[in-house]
Amino acid sequence: MNANLYDFNGDLKGKVDLPEALFGGGVNRAVLYDAVKMYLANRRSGTAKTKERGEVAYSTVKPYKQKGTGRARAGMRSSPVWRGGGTVFGPRPRDYRYQIPRKVKRLALKSALAGKGESESVAVVEGVAAAAPKTKPFVNLLRAAGLGGKKVLFVTGAFDDNVYRSVRNIDGLEFAVSNNINAYEILKADYLVLTREALANLEEVFV
Repeated sequence: MNANLYDFNGDLKGKVDLPEALFGGGVNRAVLYDAVKMYLANRRSGTAKTKERGEVAYSTVKPYKQKGTGRARAGMRSSPVWRGGGTVFGPRPRDYRYQIPRKVKRLALKSALAGKGESESVAVVEGVAAAAPKTKPFVNLLRAAGLGGKKVLFVTGAFDDNVYRSVRNIDGLEFAVSNNINAYEILKADYLVLTREALANLEEVFV
């Protein structure tokens, strides 16, 4: 399995072989489901909260007498059957986080990479450098590679503040570092663009 190799100007230089251990393992949909479900659950803030009858700011005085009105008995205005009363079994602050085994996470990552490889949605770029934050060279790179207007995950081998500040305003482009990417980010993107260093780092860390 191979991918197109571009220089930083967007010129096609040829092909580069993708590591079989990362891109050739096939797609395991069950593992991908588990990984995406965990990722989305871990992003939840868990701060939803409604007031129960004991927390609503109402007097505890009985609204009207028990008998003789022809109406149903009522103990207090904070009862859930009254408008503005408390909520029954409403959401409470909680932590939704959970973890799946490390081996499952890695298998999900390899499955996501394999899916991108099978659909020929992987490109490799060499010579990426940014002496200062400049968006235009990266926009030109994407256009030259035919990726303008697509959802692209741009992966580097190490964090570079100039590169990050250059690409963060490009519509549809997400930035990631190779040792921190996950299956969800890969699946969300239409195309995966790796630097040479990122590809080598992925092979070193996850194989």
